[in-house]
Amino acid sequence: MALDPPTILILTIALAASAALYMAVEWRTVREPSLLCWSAGFATIAVGSTLSLLRMNGLLLVGIWFANGLLVLAHWLFLLGVARFTQARLSRSWFLVPAAWFALLLLPGDQPWSKLMLVVNSLLVALPTLWASYLLRPHGRSLSVGAVQLRYVLLTHGIFYVAKALSVVIPGTLIDLAAFGGEIIRISLVEGVMAIMLIALSMTGSERYRREQRIARLAARDPLTGLYNRRALDLRAPRLLAKATPEQPGALLLIDIDNFKLVNDLYGHTAGDRLLVALGEMIRAVLPQGALVARLGGDEFVILLSDASSERIMALGSTLRERFQREATQSFVTPEPVTLSIGANLFDQPPASLAALIEQGDTLLYESKRGGRNSIRLVARSHAR
Repeated sequence: MALDPPTILILTIALAASAALYMAVEWRTVREPSLLCWSAGFATIAVGSTLSLLRMNGLLLVGIWFANGLLVLAHWLFLLGVARFTQARLSRSWFLVPAAWFALLLLPGDQPWSKLMLVVNSLLVALPTLWASYLLRPHGRSLSVGAVQLRYVLLTHGIFYVAKALSVVIPGTLIDLAAFGGEIIRISLVEGVMAIMLIALSMTGSERYRREQRIARLAARDPLTGLYNRRALDLRAPRLLAKATPEQPGALLLIDIDNFKLVNDLYGHTAGDRLLVALGEMIRAVLPQGALVARLGGDEFVILLSDASSERIMALGSTLRERFQREATQSFVTPEPVTLSIGANLFDQPPASLAALIEQGDTLLYESKRGGRNSIRLVARSHAR
């Protein structure tokens, strides 16, 4: 089959329509806004290519410049999708791009204006495409292969349209777009098919990576507080524990809420959940650099520190107990005070295991509770291998 303009347009319609349908189906599943924008962009390309194909076959439904205007709109939608994907804000001037093109349709359709419109059309495709590539720059340093590919495909595609605009203003290269002839038009159509295919694949790969990362984050997090769960702690703790030396000891703090059941019984489990969330936020606020925190379950939390000391542990524990007691007292009136008990273990050698360290912290925690609650029990141990 020869790659004549009608054949290339048919391929464009098929690829763009397939990409639009696939991303629309994906959007119905995950409700990611970028997918909806990208789907709309590919659908717009399919419509514009269909109009161009009908025109070639004698069905002059609309002028050729309207179909080219849809190409501008499609690339603007791609930019909008990339902005959603990267969580970037677009200035209001970008929203004038589609309107600027359709305003040009009011110009006469004779040859001089046709040349001007081709230049403007190419630049209005190139500018949002290049800016979309720029917005993906931070993602280019990530592990997302799809985002890296999308960035460079958009960059190449945008540069092609800049070159296309420049070729029009070079003397002796006046192009009549009303007839699908000439090498520039043929090259442009082939490039468009390749770009659609590569952009669709890259967008799909980018979104799949984003979804996998989101699933991985959800699997590692406690759904209520957003802190790490026990499974995530087990995976991340060994590296921190291995750093313990006599010069830079490590520490484990096991935290439990005293009389937490009173809050649930008197105010309901929703109130208890709010208190757990508040405690999680307090721990985040005082957590030193390089520390790990997790919710083990119920009202029990654990903090792992590197380069710790008895003074730092006592200061951290006291700050948490004071803030938590103030929050609990202001929010809930209970027969007995709702406070924190903490069992802390300072170690100068890597422990045998995280489980053994937590067990030791648990013993210290209940010593704190038996001693009257609302206190911290600290013991320094050497864990020689």
